[in-house]
Amino acid sequence: MSEYIYGKNVVLEALKQEKGIEELFLLDSSSPIIEIAKKSNIKYRIIKKEEMNKLVSGLHQGVVALVDDYKYYAMNDIINKERNALILALDGFEDPHNLGAVLRTCEATNVDGVILPKNRSVRLNSTVAKVSVGAIEYVKVVEVTNLTRALKDLKKTGYWVVGAERSDKSTTIWDIKYDMPIVLVIGSEGKGISRLVKEECDFLVEIPMTGKINSLNASTSAAIMIYEIRRQQR
Repeated sequence: MSEYIYGKNVVLEALKQEKGIEELFLLDSSSPIIEIAKKSNIKYRIIKKEEMNKLVSGLHQGVVALVDDYKYYAMNDIINKERNALILALDGFEDPHNLGAVLRTCEATNVDGVILPKNRSVRLNSTVAKVSVGAIEYVKVVEVTNLTRALKDLKKTGYWVVGAERSDKSTTIWDIKYDMPIVLVIGSEGKGISRLVKEECDFLVEIPMTGKINSLNASTSAAIMIYEIRRQQR
C-alpha cells in the first residue's frame, strides 16, 4: 500500500535512502529536487498549490512524494550484544506527533531500534515522517503482536527492562546504573505502562519534578531518559 509523504527534508531523506518513491509532486519547476529525481529515474509532476493541498493536509513546503508503505524490521535486526545496547519499547503510543518526536531523538542518540505493538498503537505514516524530519528513514522500527512476550524474549538474550513510571515502587532515573543492555519502556500519556508490561520491568524509574505540573509529554520523557542512559553507557 502506498501513501504520501511531504516536506522538503522528509522527501530528501527518502531520496537519499532510495526509498520506493513512485512519483514526486512539486510546485516549483526550478526545485533542485528535480535533478535528484532525474538521476534516480523517478517521475515527477509540477502541479498547482490547490491540487497539492488536496493530496496532503499538512505543511508540505511545495514537495510531496508517493511512496511505498514504510518498512518494519524483525526483532533480530535490532538486538545488540554490546553493553551499550538500547532499545525503546512504546506501550500504547497513539499520537503520531509523539512517535515522530521520539524517532528523532532515537536517531540522534543511535538507539538500536523501537518496538511498537500492533494493536492500540500508532503506525508509521506521513505525519510521523514529517515530525521526525526524516529520522523515520534511519531508525529501525519493529512491530510485535505481543509486547509482553517480546520483552520476555529480550530478557532471555541479556537485556534489562526499565519502565518509565511514577509509582511508589519507582526510583529516580539517576539511581540506576545503565551499564548494561537496556530496553526502555515508555507508556502512553493517559494510561502509562499497562499492567502486564509493567510486570516485566526489572526497574521502574521516574523523572524528578519540582514544579507545579507533575507530568511531562511522553516524547519529552523519552528524550530525557534516553540521554541519561546514553550518558552512562558511553
